[in-house]
Amino acid sequence: MSEAQMSRSSRFTAGILTADSDQSFIQSLYEFMEHEKKCLQCPGEGPDELRYTVHRSAFSKVIGRATAYKRLLLAIKSEYDSTIRELQRREEEARAARLTVAASESRLKSLLTCERQAAHLRERISTLQRETAELQEEIEREKTSKEQSTWIPGLTVAESEDPEALGGYLKDMEAQRDALLDRKSHCVPLEVKTKLDAELQAAKRRRDELSAENNHLTVLYKRLRSVWDCLSSWEEEGQPVPLEELVGSTLENIREADGMDEDICSIKQLFEDQEPTRADASELVIDYLDRFLELFESAQYEDAALSAARAPRGVLRNIDTMEMFKGVEVLPGSLSPSFLFFWALLFTAGANGELSAPLSLQGVSCALQSGALQLVSYAVTHKKLTFTEELGDILTEHAQENPGVADLCLTLATIIYEACRLHRKAALSMCRRGLIHSAAEFLKHCKDLTAEDSMWVLCRSPSLSLLQLLTEPLQDSAAILSVGGACAALLADPQRRSVALQLLDSFVSQGRAKLVSTTKHSFNKGFRGSDRGGCRLLGGRVDPRGVSVLRAGAGRPEPGHPVHPAESERDQNRDPGPGGSPAHGARLPVKTRLEGRISPSHETTDRFW
Repeated sequence: MSEAQMSRSSRFTAGILTADSDQSFIQSLYEFMEHEKKCLQCPGEGPDELRYTVHRSAFSKVIGRATAYKRLLLAIKSEYDSTIRELQRREEEARAARLTVAASESRLKSLLTCERQAAHLRERISTLQRETAELQEEIEREKTSKEQSTWIPGLTVAESEDPEALGGYLKDMEAQRDALLDRKSHCVPLEVKTKLDAELQAAKRRRDELSAENNHLTVLYKRLRSVWDCLSSWEEEGQPVPLEELVGSTLENIREADGMDEDICSIKQLFEDQEPTRADASELVIDYLDRFLELFESAQYEDAALSAARAPRGVLRNIDTMEMFKGVEVLPGSLSPSFLFFWALLFTAGANGELSAPLSLQGVSCALQSGALQLVSYAVTHKKLTFTEELGDILTEHAQENPGVADLCLTLATIIYEACRLHRKAALSMCRRGLIHSAAEFLKHCKDLTAEDSMWVLCRSPSLSLLQLLTEPLQDSAAILSVGGACAALLADPQRRSVALQLLDSFVSQGRAKLVSTTKHSFNKGFRGSDRGGCRLLGGRVDPRGVSVLRAGAGRPEPGHPVHPAESERDQNRDPGPGGSPAHGARLPVKTRLEGRISPSHETTDRFW
């Protein structure tokens, strides 16, 4: 506070203030006002909102200290505030009136401009109408002129005089004209392209300038942040060192840090989470969409696929974009756009990024059609896809249609089935690859599989080796399948009947003791899972000549012919007849006797061996 103001305030308050505390209060109040004016940078003269705020705060302090005249001071302050508000309202009204006048003048100018343009357009329309009339007259003159004296190129004399040939030629010409017009509609003049290229270069230069400015601001932001952190820690620690030393050491640290950070990219990486950005995410997405549509419409499908795969927030990594690429027809021998999109999706995905189930199905189908099985193998082994049963079925079908790549396709299908816990399909894929023993071990040790599942695998991949492994008794438990149940299911289908007959022939070739032991083992111990029908099927007495005729579910054999043991021995010692065929009364192989007694017209589930 200046000395003149101090003397003036003491002169005005000498007769009012009596206590030293009041004088000190007034002194502090003046100092407060001067300090606030300096901080707010109030102008020296003239009305100002900031000065009004400072005086109102000072007046509030005086009212807070007063006691006897508090109500009077409050009334004075209220009237003072009302007067200020009224002045501000009048000023706002005056400003609004000025804006209204300016808008009216602008509308008047716009109206005059529109009238001039309307007059110009009317004149232009009249000119065009006159030129159109002249052109129509010229066309009429050409029509009424003499006939064409030259022949139509590309037509013979006879075709030139044939109305049908001329009609066909006219249609061809019209088709060519339409094609040219359509092609012309997709093109722009060279000047437009030159202009767009110039705008693109200008935008790139502007981008580079903004990037350089951004880098400069980043460095400045880093320096200011370092100073702020040092000052904050200095204030929290209780100001242990003088401020001058702190500022000097901080500036020295900043200079050293600037010398070490020669690469501006490191600064960007350091402050990428804290640096404010002005880029709007929605505008970025719109730019990506426009860029993608531009590339797609210009038939740059590879660039369009990469742009769609790299779109922010994955807005284009969906099945709708895949359908867009699938709808494009390309020349034979070239890569399909849908395959290019699938390739881009795989190689732009993150470490743990998986494509959705619909995208996985469509992408694998496109890759298989393009012959890119190695890409599918990469996607499956690196877990880039969502594993589903349909995906494994697609690979299985491709393996059946293309035997040359069947092993790899079935291997990938096995991985997918195991991931989806479809164990019986995984076992079936092993069997189709020829891994019969591995499939049998898998069926034996997988707790989720039952006898029905094993039978399902056997019926879809029938083989004697698999049937023997599944019907072979285990060391500590019964076999997975019963001989009777497995043979009954296989005999029901004429295409799989030979496998069951081969199994029975193997039993007969090993002798009666092997067949009896197998049958008794199956009957005494039962079978794993819910395969109880086999126990009933083989629960009857075994005929020494071979296998008894049983009925499903009956639990007993049909009436047969009792055979004496001596007769059985004579049958075994009887020599075959001429030509190697069995003599009369000799025993035939089981397969021969079964084929002679089972006809395709009978239901083998109702009557079988």
